[in-house]
Amino acid sequence: MNTEMTPRERSLTMAVIEIEQHSAAAGWDAPVSVFALIRTADALADNPALAQEFPPEVVEAARHDPEHLTSIEQDGLPESTNLEELLAQLAWPETVAGAAIVVERIVVPPEAEANMPQDPDAGVDYLMNHPDRQDVRIAAGRLRTGESWCALRSRANDNDDAVAGGPDAVPGLVEALAATLR
Repeated sequence: MNTEMTPRERSLTMAVIEIEQHSAAAGWDAPVSVFALIRTADALADNPALAQEFPPEVVEAARHDPEHLTSIEQDGLPESTNLEELLAQLAWPETVAGAAIVVERIVVPPEAEANMPQDPDAGVDYLMNHPDRQDVRIAAGRLRTGESWCALRSRANDNDDAVAGGPDAVPGLVEALAATLR
């Protein structure tokens, strides 16, 4: 991890990594997951009883780092036919510092897309059976203040040491998350 990150960037990066690892523990072929990101210290100040519900190391981290984030997985997501429709239906109260999402996608080399059938059903079949297909899990997070982080794991290299990351690895997804925070 880049040592030149601000405390806020570092907290977001750690939160996204933890979210990705949480998703990895559940295995592949999972539905989309959405998380609210809250500043742990603010949540504890607003509701001191949360100190009994949070793990002790989280409470301690919040005491030393006012930027520390806690992720809260969202249940009961709205019905949607695709990711864009889902994100368009989300909005967060001001108490939420940011949002994160975990999605799985199939990627193929750019030259493979040139031969993809135009028919949507045939296109899906083409992608699912392409010999160079890679399954990728993307965890992306965005704060209201503009910081972002993405973590990417491929099924072919499915271990914590092989997770790539960066603030702008999946810019379209980061921008879609930003729209939910406006």
